[in-house]
Amino acid sequence: MLICLGLLAFIKPEDKHYKRNFYDDGTIESEGWMRYNTRTDYWTFYHPNGNKSQQGFYSYGKKDKYWFFFDEHRVRTKEGRFKDNSEIGWWLFYDPQGRINHKCQLTNGIKDGYCLKYKDAKLISAEKYSKGEKIKEWTSFRAFTHENSLSDLK
Repeated sequence: MLICLGLLAFIKPEDKHYKRNFYDDGTIESEGWMRYNTRTDYWTFYHPNGNKSQQGFYSYGKKDKYWFFFDEHRVRTKEGRFKDNSEIGWWLFYDPQGRINHKCQLTNGIKDGYCLKYKDAKLISAEKYSKGEKIKEWTSFRAFTHENSLSDLK
């Protein structure tokens, strides 16, 4: 019985805590949850000027789920899903005014599927990729829909 109680004293509860990291000048660099010295759950990162640079979730120290990225002036630059630290699925990319200028299907961070390019919220061209290599390009919405079903874009 005494041995069992002694062993229980060495079992440590889950070590989860909130952590803030700072640049040398004292401005915040990042903040989020740590578990067993590994990033977990929701994290936010900041540019040296104090504006948010990215935010999203970690799972076992790897980027996971949906992430948002911003430039130094708070304008969204891209957003999309991670799995095991790799960009997957549809990613949206924004112009300097914060408007979507293209969206692409990614697998492990590489174009793999369709990339759609926009101007003034209208589709102006589309490309199809296989493992990072462009295999087809359409220069109008009409040409694209003539050869493809919109259900292909899921």
